[in-house]
Formats: sequence, C-alpha cells, structure tokens
Amino acid sequence: MTSPDDAAAAKPVAVFRNTDSPCVAVCSTLFDEVCRGCGRTAAEVANWVFLSDDEKRVVWQRITAQGYPRRKG
Repeated sequence: MTSPDDAAAAKPVAVFRNTDSPCVAVCSTLFDEVCRGCGRTAAEVANWVFLSDDEKRVVWQRITAQGYPRRKG
C-alpha cells in the first residue's frame, strides 16, 4: 500500500503551466497598447484572471510567436 506522500513524490512537480501569467514585471501598459515585457494587450493583462485556460493558451501561443515574454538578463 502506498501512502499519500509516496504518490506525491512519484508525480513530477509542475513549476510552470502555460496558463500561468507571462508577466515578467517589466510592465508598460500604462502608455502602450501592448506590454513591452510580456506582449499582452492592456485588456489581456487586466482580464487575465478571468480568462479560461483555453483563452490563456491562445494568448501564450501568440506572444511566444512574437518573441515574448522578454526577460531582462
């Protein structure tokens, strides 16, 4: 018999999901239509928590195709 601890240890821990926010804390949505850090529109940033996982995946596909999110390095 396995304990809950054994089951948790067997599962890989997801550090990041593609429905997580692409925010990189380089926000510029105040004067720009598209954030220079994450590539989302101001409306997408404001409504991110209300979007479905499928809607978030669509945004992620678009912004990664455009070279976002841009991280300082």
